[in-house]
Amino acid sequence: MGITLTEKAATEVKRIMEEKKMEDDMFLRVGVAGGGCSGFSYSLGFDKAIDEKLDSKVDMHGVTVVVDKKSALFLDGTTVDFYDGIERRGFTFDNPNAVKTCGCGSSFQA
Repeated sequence: MGITLTEKAATEVKRIMEEKKMEDDMFLRVGVAGGGCSGFSYSLGFDKAIDEKLDSKVDMHGVTVVVDKKSALFLDGTTVDFYDGIERRGFTFDNPNAVKTCGCGSSFQA
């Protein structure tokens, strides 16, 4: 799988999972969906259903990350980080496949 979850992002994912008292078998699903002002939008969510034929799974910094194979084509080489600043706070995506992104950073064109 060509996605990297930074240690800072993993720490935030674990904090959220603990705060929401999620079950131990939950994992972080990273994906791409059609939509957004640039064509595709990133998706992050928690899930526990996995399809071994359609999903790739890897552990990064103690967080299980799952990506479906279709999304993996658009996310290869992407780094998911967590930014916590005065002006904004949230997960960020550094995607080398994006040829155009929107101003908010939540959608892209590949």
